[in-house]
Amino acid sequence: MRRRRIARELRQLRERAGMTLDVAARQLDMSKSNLSRIENALIGIKPRDVRAALALYQVTGADAEALIEIARGAQQRGWWQSYSDVLPEWFEFYVGLEAEAAALRTYEAESVPGLLQTEAYAREIYRRTAGEDGLERKVAARLRRQEVLRREDPVHLSVVLNEAVLLRPVGGAAVMAEQLAHMSRVAQSPNVMLQVLPFVAGGHPAMSTPYVLLNFADTADASVVYLDNLSMGLALEDVGEVLRYSLLHEELCRLALDPAASLIRLEQASRYFA
Repeated sequence: MRRRRIARELRQLRERAGMTLDVAARQLDMSKSNLSRIENALIGIKPRDVRAALALYQVTGADAEALIEIARGAQQRGWWQSYSDVLPEWFEFYVGLEAEAAALRTYEAESVPGLLQTEAYAREIYRRTAGEDGLERKVAARLRRQEVLRREDPVHLSVVLNEAVLLRPVGGAAVMAEQLAHMSRVAQSPNVMLQVLPFVAGGHPAMSTPYVLLNFADTADASVVYLDNLSMGLALEDVGEVLRYSLLHEELCRLALDPAASLIRLEQASRYFA
């Protein structure tokens, strides 16, 4: 998040100063491609280089010091970086966004979202999708992510689950019984809204795409749509795309059972695994 904020501010300041990438890069003694990557948040920038850029763009005083302080914070390692041996870089990027989010909205068609998984369920999901390599560290990282639901200012989570998720026996009856009971407990937290999309709802507009929508407390931080698969992740920041997925989530919430009825459906599903 800090890297994105610095990138946005530096790009806007350069444009306000009337400088092209070429001109600014030469003045800052860096390549055009490097400055472009900084402005697109693909790589970080050291505080001293931020200071040099601000001087070039004639930004001084409190505004300059605030951005330099953000740059210092951006150099601090997030907890997820200690799991870089088992988390691909593209997913580390997502976890960093998730850790800073104020609200998450998501739809899952095949499995319980990572933030709601039990240890046993997470272990079985990783075993099925990625094998045994680094299994326990991957599970530990997934459980660590769930702290966003329990922190002092917890993330607000809206989940729509395909009904099939409740009935697919991942890891056997005992694992599923524990998982469903865990979701029922978490769904009663004031910051969590869980809705089940029943089979009787028929076709729906998210049939081809699970997604996560991330919103942030600071309105200056653009919302993000995150999509991924086994080998890559994609973050969409375009305002039109974010609006499209926001409307999609609203439609799914309308089609899904309300939270109270969803809890009843969770309890009914748990009987299959009793």
